[in-house]
Amino acid sequence: MPFSPQEILETIAMVDKYHFDVRTVTLGISLLDCAHPNPDLAAEAIFNKITTVGNNLVATVRRAEKTYGVPIVNTRVAVTPISLLDRGYTPDDFLKLAQALERAAQTLGIDFIGGFSALVEKGYTHGDHALLAAIPKTLASTTKVCSSVNVASTKAGINMDAVLEMANKIKEAAELTREQGGLACAKLVVFANAPEDNPFMAGSFHGVGESEAAIKIGISGPGVVRATVERCPDLNLGDLAEEIKRVAFKITRVGELIGRKVSAALGVPFGIVDLSLAPTPAPGDSVANILEGMGLERCGAHGTVAALAMLNDAVKKGGAMASSSIGGLSGAFIPVSEDRGMIDAVEAGALTINKLEAMTAVCSVGLDMIAIPGDTPAETIAGIIADEMAIGVINKKTTAVRLIPVPGGKIGEKVSFGGLLGEAPIMPVNTFSSAAFVRRGGRIPAPLQALNN
Repeated sequence: MPFSPQEILETIAMVDKYHFDVRTVTLGISLLDCAHPNPDLAAEAIFNKITTVGNNLVATVRRAEKTYGVPIVNTRVAVTPISLLDRGYTPDDFLKLAQALERAAQTLGIDFIGGFSALVEKGYTHGDHALLAAIPKTLASTTKVCSSVNVASTKAGINMDAVLEMANKIKEAAELTREQGGLACAKLVVFANAPEDNPFMAGSFHGVGESEAAIKIGISGPGVVRATVERCPDLNLGDLAEEIKRVAFKITRVGELIGRKVSAALGVPFGIVDLSLAPTPAPGDSVANILEGMGLERCGAHGTVAALAMLNDAVKKGGAMASSSIGGLSGAFIPVSEDRGMIDAVEAGALTINKLEAMTAVCSVGLDMIAIPGDTPAETIAGIIADEMAIGVINKKTTAVRLIPVPGGKIGEKVSFGGLLGEAPIMPVNTFSSAAFVRRGGRIPAPLQALNN
């Protein structure tokens, strides 16, 4: 479908005035053929394959950015969950593989590499145990490697042993990067129903159902949607949803165009476009500000969940009209530290973790980039994770937790991570104990899907 002159002018305005960008071009690469009983040889194979397949990735993305005039913020690689390469490895062996990922990322000049991951929603393999043990040291000793662990799914239920273990790993990772405010935790996501084609970090990996390699596009346009909402102060909510659908359609068309051009240039299949509204700390590039533009005094006020549900649905409907290759997470992100409006709402006392938890039931991901006091017990963190996993499992959607227990951090203080990660006010958590509950372990059974005779 060709672009009209009017659409081209609108796209220029989106970029120039409203922070529209392609947030990431992510190249997925299968590493299943790199498995080897010798971890040193496996690490060498991983490095060689990533640097061969991704050799022209950054240059191609830069050319596309220059050709089409749309900023492309990040270039990333996602790989097969590394735990699947296990051949009897120890945690130190997995650390060697992580260092190979880091070297490959540095060689390519990409921003992040995801896939130091495990899928343990139903139980552990030997490799899963070893990889999870290696996560804190891996994230503390690398700058570009991201890790994710899927601990729950609608079909399997919630692996509570893994939930508690991941809470402990989050605490360990925070302590190992104490001087950076627990920065390692910003590269670690705990998932329910993790998608195999997600281009966004830190939760991106290349699923086993994917092709040998694939291009995945993550677009972003909170500023564009905010401007649309603010231009329509008198519309009823049904008509406003239509306007958001129209702008989501335009954003998605641009993202898919760039994705397919990059895909063709690299000779790699085009995978999906993820039409998530991913905010940044920049003023005006905020999901919270969109909700406030609808009429809420502050994000977090009563009505926030309804407004977010409408926004999420409208974005998905508009994107689905523009592309038949929608995937990933797709919807509105609410990462506190990465959204200036969210930060302001927390500091004003309008937004709490409890409200954010309710919001996650109707948006793309979950409790994202939330700083909490460093002395929060691991069992409390496990309780937070379990609650979020339950929302995902019962609602048949992806949910996730990315918490940063800031070592030495107290409620009301701020921690800065820089760049897209922004800064986060340290938020209070419920101080009543979840310990006896989470220590029971076992698996919370999968919910009933149907009861048919």
